[in-house]
Amino acid sequence: MLNFRELGLSEEILKVLSEIGFENPTEIQARAIPVLLKEKPDFIGLAQTGTGKTAAFGLPLIEFFRPDADYIYSLILAPTRELAQQIAKELDVFSKYKKGLRVEVVYGGTAITSNLRALKKSTPHILIATPGRLQDLIDRKAVKLDKLEFLILDEADEMLNMGFQEDVDKILQYTPDTKSIWLFSATMPPEIRRIIGTYMSDPFEVKVNAESKTNQNIEHKYIYVSKADKEAALKRVLDYLTDFYGVIFCKTKIDTQELAEYLEKEGYRAEPLHGDLSQAQRDAVMAKFRNKTTPILVATDVAARGIDVDSLTHVVHYSLPDNIEYYTHRSGRTARAGKKGTSLAIVTPQDISRIRYFEKMLGIEIKHIKVPLQSQMYDKKLEKWTEKLLQTDTIELNDSIKEKALELLKSLTKEELVEKMLALEFNKLYKKVEKDDLNVHIADRSRQEKRKMPAGREKSFGKESKSHHSSPHSEVFYVNIGKIDDVSPGTLLDIICRHTGIGKRQIGYIDLHKRHSLIEVDKRFARKMESSGKLLKYKGRKIIIQRDAQR
Repeated sequence: MLNFRELGLSEEILKVLSEIGFENPTEIQARAIPVLLKEKPDFIGLAQTGTGKTAAFGLPLIEFFRPDADYIYSLILAPTRELAQQIAKELDVFSKYKKGLRVEVVYGGTAITSNLRALKKSTPHILIATPGRLQDLIDRKAVKLDKLEFLILDEADEMLNMGFQEDVDKILQYTPDTKSIWLFSATMPPEIRRIIGTYMSDPFEVKVNAESKTNQNIEHKYIYVSKADKEAALKRVLDYLTDFYGVIFCKTKIDTQELAEYLEKEGYRAEPLHGDLSQAQRDAVMAKFRNKTTPILVATDVAARGIDVDSLTHVVHYSLPDNIEYYTHRSGRTARAGKKGTSLAIVTPQDISRIRYFEKMLGIEIKHIKVPLQSQMYDKKLEKWTEKLLQTDTIELNDSIKEKALELLKSLTKEELVEKMLALEFNKLYKKVEKDDLNVHIADRSRQEKRKMPAGREKSFGKESKSHHSSPHSEVFYVNIGKIDDVSPGTLLDIICRHTGIGKRQIGYIDLHKRHSLIEVDKRFARKMESSGKLLKYKGRKIIIQRDAQR
């Protein structure tokens, strides 16, 4: 196995890596760093979140620092403020012994005046930015990229999914043709290939096999319940797992906020993390989560980008993601730094086929486990309560208080006293009307589904839908907004028809996924759909409409 010294890194970098306990490089680091240090090529790194990508590009960038430089020589574009912050934090650590190196991070959601003051005070050597904020700073002539030597696009697929393609294109216009572009992405959609073809020259490509990284220390499990019982099932899981410290993933900002509020109301220490929080609120939530004041974080996929906490015990998929990459990204939040962890999915009958698909494509077993019965939960709660009671320190109680309590309670027998103490703890629990068994039994359910499946319909990752094979008289279009944008099929239909001028009768099925949608359009109106959509925006974000290349 290679060590960092064999990669060609300087003594200043090796000293830092030794201090922070980095012993051996990850696969992406071992394969990327020697190439980037020696050849400075255009570079493509295909690797999932959590594989060590920041060090793979960050260490070479720090090595290229020249003390006499008075300009931005490296620009790192990231899709979210959390990821930008995390990159900045890691580069600050890695550059500890590179005296004079200035790293600056800018992102939206904060006052731009603070960015303007910082950039006016001193020009950074390495600038980390989200595309929208950087474009604002360029427009105000606060950032000059005319001497840029390295441009890094981190999580490029996510950046384009979020609608930043136009910003990225504009930013690239302000950079010299002589720069090197290093692109890191978990997937390779058509938009990424377009960037590669347009802006990169004979790039060196490294692909880290996702399956080799997928979850060597992660146990994959799922519980199978009806949609109406998801909240109750989650509470039982949290009650049963006495050491739970983890992230619960939801699909939308609204779901995230509502679930966090529900859990807090039910007595759990939970906080939401989503895109509608201010930066101050995000920082406060993450501070409480890192010190375990709040052991439960309820988050969206986008908001969770950049979270770097090594000791998570669990990741819970309260809502299953739409694709394998996001399942892997989420699961990879646990079992870090050589520790073990659990990825638990809460699966409904609409999701069961998707779990089977994930198993098959990732080559892993996602083990079915049962939700504890309500009667079992009483026993578990009793164990926790008695353990807490036995461990309670009584040193500070003075004799007079104890004597007074004994006098007031002398009419009770020991059994009566225990009964009343238990009533105080468990009366609320017993009053709740809840099914003893929340589990859906797979064999019975599958037989029912076979009987109910109507002719001409097919299962699509666990939900009934029309077949997505378009007819010879229609074409399928990809649109870059989906469920996470809080749109319904009806809303999306109205948006498309209003802006393109196509009638509703010319639109076929609309299939909403998490971050995108597929829309069937009468072939006669396909060209109009494609051209009219170029100017279409939704909530200030450009909507991408293109023919679905996978069909």
